[in-house]
Amino acid sequence: MRRFNGVRVAALAAVVLSACLTTAPAAGAGTRQPPLGLGDCTATACHFDVPPGDYDVTVRLGGAAASSTSVSGEARRALLSETAVAAGRHTTRAFTVNVRTPEGEPTGPDGTPGLDLTIGGSAPALAGIRVTPARHTRQLFLVGDSTVCDQPAAPYTGWGQQLPQFLRRGVAVANYADSGESTVTYLQNPQLWGTVQPLIRTGDLVLIQLAHNDKTTDEATYRANLETLVAGVREKGGRPVLVTPIVRRWFSADGTLNNDTALLVNGLGVNHPGVIRSVAAAEDVPLIDLTAETKALVESLGVEGSKALYLYNEKKDNTHTSEYGATVYAGLVRDGLLARHLVPRGTVRAR
Repeated sequence: MRRFNGVRVAALAAVVLSACLTTAPAAGAGTRQPPLGLGDCTATACHFDVPPGDYDVTVRLGGAAASSTSVSGEARRALLSETAVAAGRHTTRAFTVNVRTPEGEPTGPDGTPGLDLTIGGSAPALAGIRVTPARHTRQLFLVGDSTVCDQPAAPYTGWGQQLPQFLRRGVAVANYADSGESTVTYLQNPQLWGTVQPLIRTGDLVLIQLAHNDKTTDEATYRANLETLVAGVREKGGRPVLVTPIVRRWFSADGTLNNDTALLVNGLGVNHPGVIRSVAAAEDVPLIDLTAETKALVESLGVEGSKALYLYNEKKDNTHTSEYGATVYAGLVRDGLLARHLVPRGTVRAR
């Protein structure tokens, strides 16, 4: 993200901005540290010099004219969907952002230190902003592959990248999904599971969707790897949630997705969604069956209608989702979290 220096808020006619930023206490300290100061903002972006951690962000939107504002941040994460405000009115929205290094994929570039926010929408109007360290936040970790991760460049977008916009202040999405990873490589790489597991705190949720790249993993190994991930989450006091993979948009002649390519059955005959369902049942782990839900949706839209969910038009890609498709699939995850009572209803927004 581009950083903006030297442009003070008071000099901006396009946006009236008031910001308050304080640091979290240092480890072992009993007192709050002095304020870090104001973050620099333009009408379309803000930068705050903060260390890694979770931060509550409260934005005041609106102004004299009718407006429609969205907020994204860090590695193209959707934090607040486009919000319309009538002329002469204001509204307040709040969300929690996870700031980390690297700020996107765990094996990718570090990105810009601190918290970067982008103010977008068809008629953006940011009237105020307040950023403070999050005090009572549940972390929601994502363990997955390229269909989940914070994709660095458009048009590619993972569903985990779109999930934050469905959550209010109090839940921070820490997306540690990484392109190209299987259950084997995720467990082996210290930048991945070796980094995630020590961060898990009591009560944190860890959503696990790994299957697309387990193309040569036999069933016994695949099952054992899932069990290792589940046990590792529980060892830290977290709550594992198994997520079956999104389908590939690969139609059979009868207009269904009833084939191995679409339903993630690998060359060894390992039915990945089937194994995930089995492990979830055996280990008493909540299951979000994205395979079943995305299959039903894609089939209902048909060959033409489903193209918009994936990058077929842009890249002839039937595996990775467009921003629109990632948003729709993130909504299915949101629904699954609510249906299984994994997050308080008050921390979830419709969009």
